[in-house]
Amino acid sequence: MNRKIILAGGSGFIGSALARRFRERGCEVVVLTRSSPRRRGDGIREVQWNVDAPIEAAPWAKECEGAHAVINLAGASINCVHHEENRRRIRDSRLAAVRALGAALRSCAQPPAVWVQGSAVGIYGNGPGRCDEATPPGSGFLAHVCCDWEAALAAECPAGVRAVVLRIGVVLGRRGGAFPPLARLTKWFLGGAAGSGHQGMSWIGLHDLEEIFLRAVENDPMRGTYNACAPEPVSNAEFMRTLRDVVNRPWCPPAPSPVVRAIALVFLQTEPSLVLEGQYAFPSRLEAEGFRFTAPRLVTALTALAD
Repeated sequence: MNRKIILAGGSGFIGSALARRFRERGCEVVVLTRSSPRRRGDGIREVQWNVDAPIEAAPWAKECEGAHAVINLAGASINCVHHEENRRRIRDSRLAAVRALGAALRSCAQPPAVWVQGSAVGIYGNGPGRCDEATPPGSGFLAHVCCDWEAALAAECPAGVRAVVLRIGVVLGRRGGAFPPLARLTKWFLGGAAGSGHQGMSWIGLHDLEEIFLRAVENDPMRGTYNACAPEPVSNAEFMRTLRDVVNRPWCPPAPSPVVRAIALVFLQTEPSLVLEGQYAFPSRLEAEGFRFTAPRLVTALTALAD
């Protein structure tokens, strides 16, 4: 497959995995980065971009000409305390990236065939009920950010470019995502539930997430919004219980919500709601379209990562 893939936000955990995966399939991969481009030995090119610069004077925008696909994961990390300044940075960085890509694609004589946009299951807010792609957005800061993010894509994507939105759950990988820190805590006998433990965890293995992105790029009928998560969302308590079993650790008492908030804010400098809130999202559209998960069950995914 000799196609060019433009990957905005390709230096993070998910983006780096996707860049390698598309390169393995013979694609030309161009990673848009805000840092100075590195010279890489893996056949992946890095091109510096500035979302605030005029498109006419932006060399990175010319990379989109004739490309097969644009994948956008760009945006400031949500793994921080969500005070007013960080909230503005989280939201504005996502919207600015979408607007810049939209302007670049509209300037192309031959724009990419497909734009795959990252989003998150956090759009459903915090709640105990089942949610799928037909469920309306929930409330809260992250839900509102996701709504604005997806609305920006709808406004900026040129006519004729197929748009796919992937609402991504908690990603589990051996070298990144949620698994390494949670596995370390559990091995240190600190693997109890957080708060009530009832909050949902909609998770997905990295390999399955890569396959969903590949499908979104290659499968022309795939368009619109999809939940990119495994078909077995679990409670936080069940997730930690399964992880303890996998790494052979005994029962551990839960950490009360005030303790979780204090540790998150004071020691980890992150937002407590990222742990204390969640949702039970299901990939209804992917399953209806015949997608097969390699790790549909949590115990299977965690066991493979722990080996």
